[in-house]
Amino acid sequence: QVQLVESGGDLVQPGGSLRLSCTASGFSLDGHTIGWFRQAPGQEREGISCLSGKDGNVYYADSVKGRFTISRDNARNTVYLQMNNVKPEDSGVYSCAADTFRLTELLGSCLYHGGMDKWGEGTLVTVSS
Repeated sequence: QVQLVESGGDLVQPGGSLRLSCTASGFSLDGHTIGWFRQAPGQEREGISCLSGKDGNVYYADSVKGRFTISRDNARNTVYLQMNNVKPEDSGVYSCAADTFRLTELLGSCLYHGGMDKWGEGTLVTVSS
């Protein structure tokens, strides 16, 4: 069964850190573009970070640059999102996604959710004191 499963979401205080994990089963993440997306209540889904399967370049939304880091462990078939110095506006459901059809290359951006074809259910991050 092909699936992505996220974990690591939690309640964290402003200024704290959190690491999200996303493990794939049924297919390999190696070579595919992968990304993390966030959806807050009443808001549209937002691209947070992505890692190109073509050249390994990483991309971040302006709101998280310098604070979040995306990484991949091919041996564990897992992608991570390290979140540091979190802010209340970072709260939301974080989902990982994979582009197995290389659509993000055609679109020119992996931060756009429309390029992803495989999605996890998401994990909730709440930043609050």
